[in-house]
Amino acid sequence: MTRILVVDDEPQILRALRINLRARRYEVDVAATGAAALKAAASHPPDLVVLDLGLPDIDGVEVIRGLRGWTAVPIIVLSGRAGSEDKVAALDAGADDYVTKPFGVEELLARIRAVTRRLAAPSEAVPALRIGRHTVDLADHRVWRDDD
Repeated sequence: MTRILVVDDEPQILRALRINLRARRYEVDVAATGAAALKAAASHPPDLVVLDLGLPDIDGVEVIRGLRGWTAVPIIVLSGRAGSEDKVAALDAGADDYVTKPFGVEELLARIRAVTRRLAAPSEAVPALRIGRHTVDLADHRVWRDDD
C-alpha cells in the first residue's frame, strides 16, 4: 500500500485529504508543521509527500531541501502561493509537481496516481515477442530475424 505524508497547517485540508486518500486505499500520515513533517518522514518513510509551503515553523521550500538531503521521495506541493517565483523555487528545490489552492481533489488524486505509476516497479520482465520470422526483444531494444 502506498504511504502518503500530507503536510499542511490547515486542519480542514488535513482532514479532507486524509479521508479522501484513505477511501482510495492509501496509507496516510499527516503533519501540521515542517519539523513534524521531517520527523514523520524519517521515522515512517513515505512513498509520496503532499506539502504546503506556508507552514508555521519552517518554509515549505526548506522542508523540500531537508527531504532532498537524504531521500528522493516524490513531492507534490499543494500551496496557496500562485506566483511564478514560488513555483520555480519549490521545483528548483526538488519538488516534482505543484498544485495551487484552491484545488480540485480529483486533479490532485490524478497527479498522485501519475507519480505513483512512475514509482511502481515492473512486476515481470517483458518477454521477447515473436512476429512471423522475427523476434522483438522489448527489454533489450533488439529485433532479429529467425532463420529456420
